Amino acid sequence: MKIHFYKYQGAGNDFILVDNRENHINHHNVKLIAHLCNRRFGIGGDGIMFLQNKEGYDFEMVYYNADGQPSSMCGNGGRCIVAFAKFLGIIKNETDFLAVDGPHHAKISATGDWVSLQMIDVDTITNDADAYVLNTGSPHYVALADNLANKDVYTEGHAIRNNETYHTNGINVNFVEPNGSGYFVRTFERGVEDETYACGTGVTAVALAMAKHNNQTGTIETPIKVLGGDLNIRFNYDGNTFTHIFLEGPAVRVFEGEVEIKNHY
Repeated sequence: MKIHFYKYQGAGNDFILVDNRENHINHHNVKLIAHLCNRRFGIGGDGIMFLQNKEGYDFEMVYYNADGQPSSMCGNGGRCIVAFAKFLGIIKNETDFLAVDGPHHAKISATGDWVSLQMIDVDTITNDADAYVLNTGSPHYVALADNLANKDVYTEGHAIRNNETYHTNGINVNFVEPNGSGYFVRTFERGVEDETYACGTGVTAVALAMAKHNNQTGTIETPIKVLGGDLNIRFNYDGNTFTHIFLEGPAVRVFEGEVEIKNHY
């Protein structure tokens, strides 16, 4: 069996995308998904998404991590699948789609390479020592850091993600450092089990946590630099709840191809 796929990246966060509106592909196969995402033996990607029909919505986003397991929300993946939907002619410049954490609204530029994705509201941020813990569609740990460019993000992030508190369900670990009018962020992602070039729900979590950290309220815009480029987060915060949260950034189609699926998968 051959699968036709597309490769997209959003600030270096790269994904395999498959048009599965005809339900030709049974993707509930951990070994197959992990194989496709493997960078040496498969296509390679931080995750894979299947675009599917869903009544009441323009489409449904079904996302799996690179380890083959179903995932919580992926922000940059959400932006990339919006660009994919525009490429397929499903949408024009706005969309409402369904993801694992609920409905999402998004707008896309006329050129199709800049996506503004609305994220879920957030009303709870807790502390773990000096770090902040919150869920922006996926669970995140946010810690301020010095000399972030030289930090061993893999070792420190792996240790936090696997400690007694988080090892069962996992958590994404974000290290953040002030950078001009915004922040520089590096993230260790569960499911990928490594540092990624960007994490959309992660930079969203950082922007919200830093607003609370700095006692900011009102309408806030936070530019964030990641290893793969630049993202922007804007939101409203009344001191209790974060609303109208938008993750904004590039979503670029890199290439397309076909992959042969062996019978043993």
